[in-house]
Amino acid sequence: MKKNISIIGGGACALILACELDPKKFSVSVFEKNNALGRKFLVAGDGGLNLTHSESENEFVLRYTPHQFFKEAFSYFSNKHFIEWINAMGIETFVGTSGRIFPKKGIKPIDVLKCFEEKIVKNNVALNFKHEWKGFADNNGLIFKTATGTKIIQSDITIFCMGGASWPVTGSKGDWRSLFEIKNIKTIPFQASNCSFKVEWPKNIIKEIEGKPLKNISINCGNKIHSGEIVLTAFGMEGSGIYPLSPQIRAQLKENESAKIYIDLKPHLSADECLKKFESVETKHSYTENIVKNLNVNKMQMILLKSKMSKNDFLDPVKFVNNLKALEIQISGLGPVEDAISTVGGINLNEINKKFELKKMESNYVIGEMLDYDAPTGGYLLQSCFSMGKFLAEHLNDLA
Repeated sequence: MKKNISIIGGGACALILACELDPKKFSVSVFEKNNALGRKFLVAGDGGLNLTHSESENEFVLRYTPHQFFKEAFSYFSNKHFIEWINAMGIETFVGTSGRIFPKKGIKPIDVLKCFEEKIVKNNVALNFKHEWKGFADNNGLIFKTATGTKIIQSDITIFCMGGASWPVTGSKGDWRSLFEIKNIKTIPFQASNCSFKVEWPKNIIKEIEGKPLKNISINCGNKIHSGEIVLTAFGMEGSGIYPLSPQIRAQLKENESAKIYIDLKPHLSADECLKKFESVETKHSYTENIVKNLNVNKMQMILLKSKMSKNDFLDPVKFVNNLKALEIQISGLGPVEDAISTVGGINLNEINKKFELKKMESNYVIGEMLDYDAPTGGYLLQSCFSMGKFLAEHLNDLA
């Protein structure tokens, strides 16, 4: 006799689970509180659906913080495997200039979602919309709020994939934590990740820097260095150049209530090479003009350097280069969770086993952004959802 599987949530994890669970072994039902699948999936596709990244598998898995809990699932279904899988579904992909993987030009996010949905329908999965999970009933039954009232569903196996607390407009609010805590499942409060970071800029420079980019830089925080681009804002800064440092920044904020980052404005030049350029200064130009000419320091960089240095330090080549190569910026906080690209927090990883099953609740599994881990931008979060979903589907198929 077939076992009943209930999948709570209709995002990326649920999509691949519903495609891969064996309909000969299970009767699978998806319960989604919105009126359609993949709402957050579609929002993530605005401006281009970044499905995954082309990075080598060994380096890829190390992008997650922590990564050990996820290593087995990723090894089973890596970015390479996912690309082959989605290509076989008829979605051709290409590698962007940053190494990110996108659907071939002309294929829209809704087209990708439709391919998932077609496979799900063929897999005889029952789709239940406008079903909001509200907690556990007796014998771990599932309580749902529906348009017509309350419904209780009994399942042999339950898989939770309800997402974190980012983009609440899609229904991903993270308000389910208390429902697990009632069952003595430890959870971690949600925090913003891949978000804006607060900097107390001098008031006199805000109008000049707001909305301006800093390109071709590297940023150091703690024991990690990342290269990329950031955008300066009245609030602080954001962008792909700083997002991967979210775990290090959050750790310092927790410990010290502030975090320090060091921006290398000329990462392709050593400090000695920068100093040598001072030796070639032409006296007919002013000191500042020679800096601009010989070191190619642009207006934005100059504004930041002057805001952090005294006049004497600015006129000292060694101190100037020290700041050019390691401009200290203090971060005082994170942007709002609801504005973040993703979140960290949720189910404590100690509450699950290697197969993502809750240790205190047999046959109940949790995957995706509900778990307390961090994934940088660039397709890593979606890939983690696909990897966990595929891995768990095959695990359950093998058990049945």
